Amino acid sequence: MRPTVPLIALALAVVPLILVGPPAEAEPGAAEVPPPSSYAGTIEIDRGGTLVTESTGDLWPSCWAANDNLYTANGDGRGFSLDIPANDIVLNEVTGGPAELAGRAVARAAQLGNIWNPVGYNRKPTGMLCIGDTLYLAVQDLAKDFNDAPAATIAKSTDRGRTWTWDKRSPMFDDHTFTTIWFADFGRGNADAPDGFAYAYGLDGNWRDSATDKVPDPQDVFLARIPIDRVQDRKAWRFYAGTDLDGRPTWTARIEAKRPVLTDTRRLYQQRYGTARGDLTVISQGGVTYLPRSKRYLYASWTGPTFELYESPQPWGPWRHLSSRDFGGTPWSDAKHGGYATTIPSKFISDDERTLYLQSNVFCCGELKTRYNFNLRRMSLVPADPAPPDNVPADANLAAAPGTVAISKSSSTGLLDRLNDGDLGTSENDFDDEVKPSSWWGYTWPRRRMINRVEFTTGEVTATGGWFDGRPRVQYRRAGEWFDVPGQSTSPAYPGDATAGSFTTYTMTFLPVSTDGIRVFGAAGGSRTFSSVAEVAVSYRPQVANGGWEAYGGGSPTWGFEGLAGHGTDRGLGNAHSGANNAWIRTARSDWNAYTQRIPVRPGATYTLSGWFRTSSNFPAGNGRFQIRAGTTVLAEQPFGPATSYQRQTLRVTVPADATELTVAAGLIGIGSEIWLQLDDIELE
Repeated sequence: MRPTVPLIALALAVVPLILVGPPAEAEPGAAEVPPPSSYAGTIEIDRGGTLVTESTGDLWPSCWAANDNLYTANGDGRGFSLDIPANDIVLNEVTGGPAELAGRAVARAAQLGNIWNPVGYNRKPTGMLCIGDTLYLAVQDLAKDFNDAPAATIAKSTDRGRTWTWDKRSPMFDDHTFTTIWFADFGRGNADAPDGFAYAYGLDGNWRDSATDKVPDPQDVFLARIPIDRVQDRKAWRFYAGTDLDGRPTWTARIEAKRPVLTDTRRLYQQRYGTARGDLTVISQGGVTYLPRSKRYLYASWTGPTFELYESPQPWGPWRHLSSRDFGGTPWSDAKHGGYATTIPSKFISDDERTLYLQSNVFCCGELKTRYNFNLRRMSLVPADPAPPDNVPADANLAAAPGTVAISKSSSTGLLDRLNDGDLGTSENDFDDEVKPSSWWGYTWPRRRMINRVEFTTGEVTATGGWFDGRPRVQYRRAGEWFDVPGQSTSPAYPGDATAGSFTTYTMTFLPVSTDGIRVFGAAGGSRTFSSVAEVAVSYRPQVANGGWEAYGGGSPTWGFEGLAGHGTDRGLGNAHSGANNAWIRTARSDWNAYTQRIPVRPGATYTLSGWFRTSSNFPAGNGRFQIRAGTTVLAEQPFGPATSYQRQTLRVTVPADATELTVAAGLIGIGSEIWLQLDDIELE
């Protein structure tokens, strides 16, 4: 006779397939760090310039005029006219699309603005605005050592950039307040603007990720709005001053009463092995671009090694952190580089808003001067799909599915397609000159998948790094945040040092999670703190999670339990059938007690379930039970006992045509006096 399983016991057995635990990492100063955004399912950015133009200079703020030309200003170069002398500022007129551009300089130097602090300062462009074919250019004084920006003003052109006017009596902004200015880009001629205002974003003082004695910790972005016919009238500017009790923005004419719309106190590359600057702030001169179809604002910022992207539904927020793309802190190669003064020109955004182009530039040495110009790199942005996962248990590698985007902390070559190219002998690592605490390798998708297995193959391990210190954790993404998967176990056990070996595969299994991102995350190893990878395969398979009770870490338990008996895990006590651990049940009651787990299965498939069991010497024959159930119906059962040494029990079951999960149960029926059972190595074949 099969035992009757009480409904109350079945209720106790429920272990959800989709578990959400606490965040895996807590950001320091979380109140001053924007929350993660769940807007994008995937973001993919080319590792270098997709289009590199014949031009020289940097910064390149731009706007798209009604005449379909792009107008862009550069600092410190010749712009698109290489036959003119180098200037501190040049205004260029550009035609064409992202595949091919042609441009020419139309104004330069003193034609575009005063130098308000003539000793040791240059003019630098920071922002542009097109209202129809009328152009506005924000120009600041920037110290020649790049570390001070005390004044700024706005020039205007009504003849497509040939001549410019501005108030020559005094700057519009001074005393290091709102002196790095850029404008929200509302498309061709400002046609997509939601109202009759221009929106200007500003930083106090500096233009980049370094502090000065005037602005000791640049971390805030401020906002002003101005009637579009009064952009040069300083008295017409109104600054964001927070929200009222109903959450509506408030505005003030008093610049000293302004409040930030975005604060981000993160600091990246806090320590480096080389001599390059570290401890980089993430708020810098960039650009805000409006996506009218998605009704989203994108802010592109940078640190040099990284691009930092933020998004918001309104000009004033709430702003959320959308993505970081880390190109590595080692010297930029001609093929892979980060950059600065990052913007997203609206002219080059596809109609579906999924293909965009980032403009940024770098300056270094030798051949890298070919990147000191106006150049574009393609960015693919696919919004998150809210649909539930629809994949069924299978052997397929989800990393090879269309739309998969590989992710990492950084990458020494930028060739992240190595993670899912099927080549277990090609290695990538994330050495990037940073003394970094953590590394990760994984994927994101536009829509959620069910996942319960990752096969991580290491890359080349060297004398200075290439492994994780300690045990790497699998993490999954939910609503833009990362969490540890529940019940992870790894086979073979990861040693946590260089003996992890080169090109060695570690299989990491866990309870199924519904997620649009997965990664292997851990402490970066070696004297140069980096990890390596050859391949990361991801799947959703019929399997028992933590069948050997070897899982580590916190979070929700892998196994549920039916009954009131004492139960737990022996860890490293020498009682296991294999590995270090095993489970146990001990009771003097006379009722049903069992470990349970719901497992994903394929309808109609046939499986063999096996497990190893050991009992007390007084354990009655048949009081041990090994079961597979569909709901409350027992599909297969194997009674057992006694067994004073581990014995293997097996079950064979065919899944009903309408079932996608079954429940495994392993336990005992008490006899009213004390008996015990030990369990280990429960597997589905």
